[in-house]
Amino acid sequence: MASVALPRTIFGEYHDEFRDVVRRFVEREVTPHLAAWGEAGRVDRDLFRKAAETGLLGITAPEEFGGGGMDDFRFNAIVIEEFARAGASDVSMSISGENDLVAPYFTNFGTRDQNERWLAPMLAGEKVGAIAMTEPGTGSDLAAITTTAIPDGDALVLNGAKTFISNGLLADFFIVAVRTDPSAGRKGISMLIVDADAAGFTRSGPLKKIGLPAQDTAELFFQNVRVPRTNVLGGEGEGFTNMRRNLAIERLSIAITSMARMRATFEQALAYAGERRAFGERIADFQANRFYLAELATEIEVTQTFIDRCILDASGHELDEITAAMAKWWATELHQRVIQRALQLHGGYGFMREYAVARDYMDSRVATIFGGTTEIMKEIIGRRLTR
Repeated sequence: MASVALPRTIFGEYHDEFRDVVRRFVEREVTPHLAAWGEAGRVDRDLFRKAAETGLLGITAPEEFGGGGMDDFRFNAIVIEEFARAGASDVSMSISGENDLVAPYFTNFGTRDQNERWLAPMLAGEKVGAIAMTEPGTGSDLAAITTTAIPDGDALVLNGAKTFISNGLLADFFIVAVRTDPSAGRKGISMLIVDADAAGFTRSGPLKKIGLPAQDTAELFFQNVRVPRTNVLGGEGEGFTNMRRNLAIERLSIAITSMARMRATFEQALAYAGERRAFGERIADFQANRFYLAELATEIEVTQTFIDRCILDASGHELDEITAAMAKWWATELHQRVIQRALQLHGGYGFMREYAVARDYMDSRVATIFGGTTEIMKEIIGRRLTR
């Protein structure tokens, strides 16, 4: 079956060489372990060390803290794409989470002492970090968080709970969204670095999800945890503004994952349709199926062009909140349409877990939810249009 994928023009020779490195790493260090990690509900900690040695952690972070010093998001995108292409989106969330979620908070807002204490060992693969924003009762509404960190002398007393936290069991430290001034609304929200060995901190998991089995997801609980005020990241009261700044990259990362995964799933479905026969014909030769394939191929190419433009914007530090929201909701929802049709083309085999299309069906569903639901993305865009 012929491919109609358009050439991508946003990458250069260095990017292509880096993609080869990432692809070999995934083939060697990830793919052979996917089943075992899925059973365990988490990846091996050794993966972070190996990723660091290969240059996959902290690609854009400053070299003085062990980063790659490559101020170019295209390298981050390549890591996401290659993990997703191989069906390892859950593992990608562990590695790319360090690159695109945790590291930017330190590089953008951290002090030298904070970067030396937490960022540097994370980029060396010696420590694992995580972001803790979502709460049991708030979902996508970050302005409604109720976890508090009340000042008490030179410390903050932390109380509350977080849920659906990626790397929640493996993490050695967390960047936690808290209320340092419960009476100040959004201006009372701060980001606080909390070590996993802090007295009063507990966690539970892994949470039993319907997909992404190797992604370590946990609940966190804080009971009178005393945290030094020097652990505030980005200044007290600046948390909500700083979260909004970094959420654009997080949402683009989700969109890139869906883009790469849907393309792989489509190509598998296209190949299957060319091999599978019914009533003496290839199922690809039925006009209804040809039309479905034509429609999806077109939508995939159009969306890839938009995502590539967003990747370039992110590389130039020009990606805005609205464009990221557009990319996130559109790519993740298109992924749902692609996977639905791809599974249908596989017939009964599409319902079998040994087929990649079945695993993608389960793994892809959450993409329209985490990082802000599709409805929240549309609300963000709509408010900008109508204000």
